[in-house]
Parts: sequence; structure tokens; C-alpha cells
Amino acid sequence: MDSFFKTVDKIKPAYDVTYKVVLFVCKLLLVADILITSMSVLGRYVSFVPDPSWSEEVVLTLMSYMAVLSAALAIRRGAHIRMTALDRYLPKKLLQILDLLSDAFVLGLAFVMMIVGWRYATTLGAKGVYVSLPKLSRFWMYFPIPVAGVAMIIFELEAIYNHIKRLTGREVDA
Repeated sequence: MDSFFKTVDKIKPAYDVTYKVVLFVCKLLLVADILITSMSVLGRYVSFVPDPSWSEEVVLTLMSYMAVLSAALAIRRGAHIRMTALDRYLPKKLLQILDLLSDAFVLGLAFVMMIVGWRYATTLGAKGVYVSLPKLSRFWMYFPIPVAGVAMIIFELEAIYNHIKRLTGREVDA
């Protein structure tokens, strides 16, 4: 069993890189959101600054990417919303099992997000266009859901592995 854990522990750097890439993408999206919003607001009051009609729809789309990708990042850090009021009253082993069960359900949700989100993006989303950008498919508005589903699957697999490692009495690297 120890050789299994040692083998799987070798892919931890891949999880670290994935986390850093998703975090970097979120930062880029935030910067783009701030720049587009600033240009739009300035464009209303300063005549030589453009106020593009597409700014609102693009900003909302970028925000949806940030929101769902940030949720995936929270899974990796263990910072997602959870009820902890009873944790101090429950036996440690039961709490670990409940955490594992919780992450298993979130993993199921991630698969639903990936599958159903892709179906929506490629059917419903592909049929529509942005009002202010008629050449741009609404696919991009629905695409954050399957992308976040994939990111959540990756980070949930790591979380579940760490729960199993803890339950078997092995130390989990921070």
C-alpha cells in the first residue's frame, strides 16, 4: 500500500502546476475585466476614450469564468463553504469519512457540470450570438461551466486521495 501512495504522490507537482495555471487565468480575467470596465466608464465621460457597446456582455462573461474557476481553486485549498458547527462534537474518524463523502458528492456535481455544461454550450449556446457582438457565439457564455467541471474533477480527485491517505493513517503533505 505504501508503494501506491508513493507513486500517486509523484503527480502532486502536476496538481500544483494546474492550480497555478488556473489561478493565473483568473488573474488575467480580472485584469481584463477591470480594464474593460474602466474604459467603458471613462468612455461615458471623456470624449476621446471609446465606450464599446460590447463591454457589458464581455465583462459578464469574463466574470462567469472567474466565478466558476475560483470555486475550483477553493476546492484545492479546502476553502469551500461547509458547515463546521458540529465538527468539534464528532469523532475525528467520522468527520474524515463525512469529508470524504462530501467531496465524493462534489465530484459527482463536477461530472454533471462537465457533461451537461458541454451539452448546453454546444447546443443552446452555439445557436445564439451576443447582441453587441453578432459574430461571437454564445457558446463562450456557457463554456465556463464544463471548464470549471474539469478543473473541479482534477482538484476533487486530489482531495479524495488526501482523505483516503488520512483515513489510512498516512501524513498528507501541505
